[in-house]
Amino acid sequence: MDLAAFLAHHAIEAKRFEHPPVMTVAESERLVPGLPGAKTKNLFLRDKKGARHILVTVPHDLAVDLNSLGLMLGAGRLGFGSAERLMKHLGVTPGSVSLLALVNDAAHAVEFVLDRRLWEADAVQAHPLVNDATMVIPHRQLERFLAATGHVARVIDVPGRLPGG
Repeated sequence: MDLAAFLAHHAIEAKRFEHPPVMTVAESERLVPGLPGAKTKNLFLRDKKGARHILVTVPHDLAVDLNSLGLMLGAGRLGFGSAERLMKHLGVTPGSVSLLALVNDAAHAVEFVLDRRLWEADAVQAHPLVNDATMVIPHRQLERFLAATGHVARVIDVPGRLPGG
């Protein structure tokens, strides 16, 4: 899917900022200039049987407790989805995962979980299907994006784990 065309077609406004490619939050901290909006981290997860796929978007500094999250979502034990599953369902490669990849989930095979702090933020940051740019998406535009893709965000307080835990 051509993300820029999709956003334009649905009159969704987001500013794009180019930067060196980043694969991790640590690289992002080092290489991406300070931008407005909440920094995010994205986890593409699956249940043990591989029947449920879940995109979880959280603040960049939250270490997610996968066991507690699986219980909260009624999904049991969660693990990371493979690069093949990621490409199949969201059309992106590792390092480029973001909520904007929901544009590629026309089958609605991926559940979307968003941490409450990001839902309540004025704007969030997200990779535009590549990891050498970041888009800043105001909250109202995020709502428009989700409506346009047909996805509903499950807004929860994503459980964190203690350092070293």
